Formats: sequence, structure tokens, C-alpha cells
Amino acid sequence: MRSYPRNSPEAAARIVALVLIADGHVCRSEFEALNQLDTARELGLSSEGLPQAVQTLCEDLLMGAHSDRSLIAQVDGAALAAIMAEVQDSTLQAKVLALATAAARADRHLAEGETLVLEAAQRHWHLSDAVIGLPAKQPVRLAA
Repeated sequence: MRSYPRNSPEAAARIVALVLIADGHVCRSEFEALNQLDTARELGLSSEGLPQAVQTLCEDLLMGAHSDRSLIAQVDGAALAAIMAEVQDSTLQAKVLALATAAARADRHLAEGETLVLEAAQRHWHLSDAVIGLPAKQPVRLAA
């Protein structure tokens, strides 16, 4: 998987894109929610930047695919940590987490994969549970 400069728009967008694909499909309501929040501008991207981030992420994951498993299954704990480490600015972290949470909640269903990515960001960035308001439950574990 490619790496991006720290705190770059592409690094931030990849995390939002990861939440978008985490449940196995991207629905229109998720993109509509992100468009209403002017996500591209918020992250410093062109108008086509977010769809491009989703496409690039999928290409990276497909290049590393070793089985018929879902794309998100290709992202293990180490990969998630590396992705999260590319966003170190606390203001950008809060913005990314708010946008990613809005996307995850747009279809009124918080899928396990979406929760996994949001919780990983929360842990890696040392943010409180209240930031994303996930329901209290046992944490989801990634396959090794």
C-alpha cells in the first residue's frame, strides 16, 4: 500500500475512504452526506479528490489481495496503525473522524467494518469515546 506525506489531504481522505468501503459497499447516502459537509474542501482536495481516494485505496487493496476475502480484510492491525500514523495533526484528526463518522452513519447502519476503522482511529489518536459516540460494546478484533 502506498504511503502519503504526513497530514496530507490524501492521507486524511484515505481514512474516510476506508470507512466508506469498510462495509463492503459504498452507498449514495454516504457520498451525499460527505458532499453536504463539503468534505473535499474540508480536507483540501479537488472536487474529484474523494472519489479518487476511494478508487486509489481499492486499487492498493486489490494489489495486495491474496484471497477472495473482502477488501477490508486485507487491512490488518499494522496496516491500520500505519494509515492512522499518517495523520498526526490533532485538528485534522478531529476533522477526519467527524467526517468518517458522518459517512458511516449516513445509511443509518453502523457496520462492523466501519466500527472497526472508527475505533482504530479513536485508539491510535487517543480520542475519547464521546467523540464518535459509538455504542458501548466489545471491541472488534482484526484477523492477524
